[in-house]
Amino acid sequence: MERREFVGASIFSVALNIPDWPDVMGRMEAVRTGSARRVGISDVELVKRMTAQLSDTYDEFGGRHTRPLAATFIAQTVTPLLLTDGAVETRKAMMSAAASLCFLTGWMAVDEGMHGIAQRYYVKGLELTGGSGDRLTYCRVLRGVSVQAVDLGHGAMAVRLADAAAATAPESGPRMRAFMGGQQAHSLAVAGDRSAALRSLREAERAMDQAESTSQNLGNYDPAVLAYHVSQVRYALDDVAGSVDSLKLHFRLRTPTDTRRSALRFSSILAERQLELGHVELACNTWAHVLDEYPKIHSGRVDRHVAAIAQLLSPYRANPTAREVRERALQATRGQV
Repeated sequence: MERREFVGASIFSVALNIPDWPDVMGRMEAVRTGSARRVGISDVELVKRMTAQLSDTYDEFGGRHTRPLAATFIAQTVTPLLLTDGAVETRKAMMSAAASLCFLTGWMAVDEGMHGIAQRYYVKGLELTGGSGDRLTYCRVLRGVSVQAVDLGHGAMAVRLADAAAATAPESGPRMRAFMGGQQAHSLAVAGDRSAALRSLREAERAMDQAESTSQNLGNYDPAVLAYHVSQVRYALDDVAGSVDSLKLHFRLRTPTDTRRSALRFSSILAERQLELGHVELACNTWAHVLDEYPKIHSGRVDRHVAAIAQLLSPYRANPTAREVRERALQATRGQV
């Protein structure tokens, strides 16, 4: 996929053909064999461990450099392993591990604004879950496409994808319900269905209250992330002040292990909404923190937020604080394409 020309790479297709779970089950064609070696469980562990390390690197530093590493690993290591013969259960495990890596790579492509490429990785991940029977990863990838759609303003499509992910979830524990419900609520709010969005949000909040453990890996979904979803729902429903309050709660609930990349992205959103409320000094203080940390991150999303600071503060150049932050932002983004 990475060898294809980047024409249309940033275009999100609302006509994307998402395979349903019954369709992907058993859909994988018989792969060609003939390699001199057989895929083993150690190969599966290699892919899992590399995916975990790439995810950690992305969370800490952003995706601009991490995504090309992931794409190269898929092309040069994972694809040959998928085309190698082996025991049935081992091959299924390899497909599951590859699906998770495709999902991560697609997520990083979204960060760079390469939405068309991201969709290709997502669809490939969905197809691989069919070959492995990995229903949980299928559900997570489908939800990931919904996140991409709602962030781009495609509310109706985001709702369909979020609902399909929830319906496909392999279990219905409280954390899973919160994980799905928060995304459904955000999608419904962007789609303009206020009552359904608030109802889904209340269900997600109740489910999070019932969650007994954070040990299950559901994309690190916890009360802090749910607070971010509450903020997004409130903002989509024109409650800017409420969205700011929920973002502040998100930061109070964050743990020391939460990532620098997401902190800068959410801080940028907070500053933009503080300014929207007319709180210029508060917004500038938030942006100042973002600019302090910005050189450590290589994230397309954060780049776009920082690039917007100068224009957003342009009407406030008479304010010394705003003028200083605006100049810092201009210097930080100087030379960017």
